[in-house]
Amino acid sequence: MTPPPVAPKIYHIVNVDRLPSIIASGKLFCDSTIVNMNAAGTTIGMRTIKQRRFELPVKCYSNAVVADFVPFYFCPRSVMLYVIHCANSPELAYKGGQGPIIHLEADLYKVVSWANGARQSWAFSGSNAGAAYSSFWNDVAQLNQLNWPHIETNQWAQADVKEAKQAEFLMYKFFPWHLVDRIATQNLATYNQVQNNLIPAAHKPQVGLIPAWYY
Repeated sequence: MTPPPVAPKIYHIVNVDRLPSIIASGKLFCDSTIVNMNAAGTTIGMRTIKQRRFELPVKCYSNAVVADFVPFYFCPRSVMLYVIHCANSPELAYKGGQGPIIHLEADLYKVVSWANGARQSWAFSGSNAGAAYSSFWNDVAQLNQLNWPHIETNQWAQADVKEAKQAEFLMYKFFPWHLVDRIATQNLATYNQVQNNLIPAAHKPQVGLIPAWYY
């Protein structure tokens, strides 16, 4: 569709109360792993979508479902963050709004380079990976299959724009903490909480107060 940015970034959103366990383990884990753990912290995803991800295949791999991968968006201020902000979906158990939500940012090409060197599977989808119709690729040469202007826009009321904006990058089983380059927060209280959580961490990403990444 359109060529990717020169240095594309990827973004994972998570409640700040999950950060201590991520730092302690050195990894973000996929849902199929988390379901068997007594994971500390708040789950922010939508129930039906999470359930569907345990059934839908990542079509460029055999014997792997979407829940086997850690998901990232290609933009901050995602559609899912808007759902969290509105806090009115019956599918969303979490009603705490976007204030405690942090963005974990990483460099796409650096991540892919690490994954290829570690023989870690990865993929990306053309829309919401939890949708049965979504397409998948595992070759950076195919990044032009994504609609990057739609991904980067803040206006996504049109159905086709909304679909394209929900494209995802997926890392099999876990995502290493050391690949997170930056953490963004919406407010000062969450910023301070992140900074306190990072005190014992060997890897300390840059932390920014970036309200423009929020609604």
